[in-house]
Amino acid sequence: MASLFQTYLQLGFHHILNLQAHDHIVFLLALCAPYVLADWRRVVALVTSFTIGHSLTLALATLGVVQYSAGFIEKLIPITILITCIVNLVKAGRTEPRLARRLRPEPVVLALPNLLAIVFGLVHGLGFSSYLRELLGQQSRPVLELLAFNVGVELGQLLIVSFILLLGFLLLRGFGVSRRDWLLVVSGAAAGIAVVLLLA
Repeated sequence: MASLFQTYLQLGFHHILNLQAHDHIVFLLALCAPYVLADWRRVVALVTSFTIGHSLTLALATLGVVQYSAGFIEKLIPITILITCIVNLVKAGRTEPRLARRLRPEPVVLALPNLLAIVFGLVHGLGFSSYLRELLGQQSRPVLELLAFNVGVELGQLLIVSFILLLGFLLLRGFGVSRRDWLLVVSGAAAGIAVVLLLA
């Protein structure tokens, strides 16, 4: 049983870090772009919100409770990236001092970005479930495998988010890049990728 758990944990971990899951990675990049290391509490709340959303639909879809069109979800994921980038670009459109002031008083838990992360997480969970169901084949109640895969995805996700925050910290502190420029460049690049994925 421990070996089975470890196998699916590794599959979940490698799936989120695999280039084939680039759409999920780009979404995490766009999601975390407005934040820096000092905002770690907000990032934890944001990632937890995303986790709640995708864990729910990953479980429901893998267990066969909900049915969906894989092709439709593949088109919907880039839309979640695009909307996230648009929200970021609106924030970046303000002057930097106002942006900084806007980010500080924002509630940590009951915040609009967290709500969006939950909703978009529901979509991404269906995307994760497509891959997991291919691995499981005809197995009907893969509870242990589902749990292990989800934990693996979370570990990979935390690694990606840590890398994004560290990269942002290095560019902002080490190279003098402004927070607004970082947000504009990252969100613009992520939006461009989302458009390509949407038109593919």
